[in-house]
Amino acid sequence: MTPTATRRACYTGYVVQAVVNNLAPLLFIVFQRRYDVPLDVLGRLVLLNFATQLVTDVVAVKVVDRIGYRVPLVLAHALAATGLLLLAAGPQWGPSPAAGLAVAVVVYAVGGGLLEVLVSPVVEALPSPAEAKAAQMSLLHSFYCWGQVAVVVGTTLLLAAVGEEDWPLLPVLWALVPLVNLVVFTRVPLPATVPDEHRTSLRALLRAPAFTAVLLLMLAAGAAELTMSQWSSLYAEQGLGAAKVTGDLAGPALFAVLMGVGRTVYGLWGSRIPLVPALTASGVLAAACYVVAAVSESPAAGLVGCAACGLAVALLWPGAFSLAAARFPLGGAAMFGVLAVAGDAGGALGPWAAGALAEASTTSTGVLQQISEALPADDGSGLRVGLLLAVVFPLLVVVAAAGFAALHRRRALPAG
Repeated sequence: MTPTATRRACYTGYVVQAVVNNLAPLLFIVFQRRYDVPLDVLGRLVLLNFATQLVTDVVAVKVVDRIGYRVPLVLAHALAATGLLLLAAGPQWGPSPAAGLAVAVVVYAVGGGLLEVLVSPVVEALPSPAEAKAAQMSLLHSFYCWGQVAVVVGTTLLLAAVGEEDWPLLPVLWALVPLVNLVVFTRVPLPATVPDEHRTSLRALLRAPAFTAVLLLMLAAGAAELTMSQWSSLYAEQGLGAAKVTGDLAGPALFAVLMGVGRTVYGLWGSRIPLVPALTASGVLAAACYVVAAVSESPAAGLVGCAACGLAVALLWPGAFSLAAARFPLGGAAMFGVLAVAGDAGGALGPWAAGALAEASTTSTGVLQQISEALPADDGSGLRVGLLLAVVFPLLVVVAAAGFAALHRRRALPAG
């Protein structure tokens, strides 16, 4: 088998990660209606997913460069499939519906965390021209988006077809994707990891101001992307009053399509576009999208804000990876693992903070209540408040990109 087969398996690996990150939020309304799981607990499931991925990233940083890529890649797919199967059974077999769901989330999140650490450095190490590295990283990450599109559209349509009572069929069907790719990763050729004596140490990375700027960018990128992605389905239905099928297709599905388009376009023509200015523009556009989604009285305008945010955040995560890889080419899998820790920390804290602020705004008598009263009326979920205050995340992207640009000018570092 050829490196092309390896690259394709990596593409599918990001589809698997899209499944484990996006399937459960599409079922939040089912969990809420059928099992009385409250909104703040659903937000904690998102937090648990990305917190588990974060812990997995930290552990993987210490071992992947020493044991190689194959074993942890196969394990990642096995855990993803197992977790999805547990998700189907979770509300029935656990001590409580929330506890059963939490166990399933932890299992597949370990698989997702391993994929985040492993897939990008594998593709980065495959033979390709240096000037095309950033574009290929963006193309790789576009498959996360196309996987998200498939999950949102497929799950929404299947759920409408089979009915909420048969929802467990959906995670069982999606578990087939990691099971098939598991077999592929037992056969494809994989590059060697960077030896310890050649690899830039984590201590050196963490002391470098440029790497600190990229870590902040990753933290903000994870929060900006996942907050909108994770809450847009429920917000479209409860905050904007859209029907579930309409809301899912016009909100999170179109979000994923536009994110995929943005990454694919940069993957094809990215060598012509300076990376740091593109990241800055992306942060500004994402901030505008959050504001539009939160303050629009028109459901259609709100859905446009949710969906357009996908295009705005498209470049953030792969762009941060590319900045680090260009500046520290011998960082190895450990460097990608640390970056994934920052991204997953943002992916955990962002959706959780938005959910917590939304919940708090429904009972607050202080500033949150004033903000809520100033926004258009919704169903009382408080999600408008959560999304409006989440604008801080894309604004942090702008700050981090500006910091990296200043360091680039000062030290003449490659910026992509």
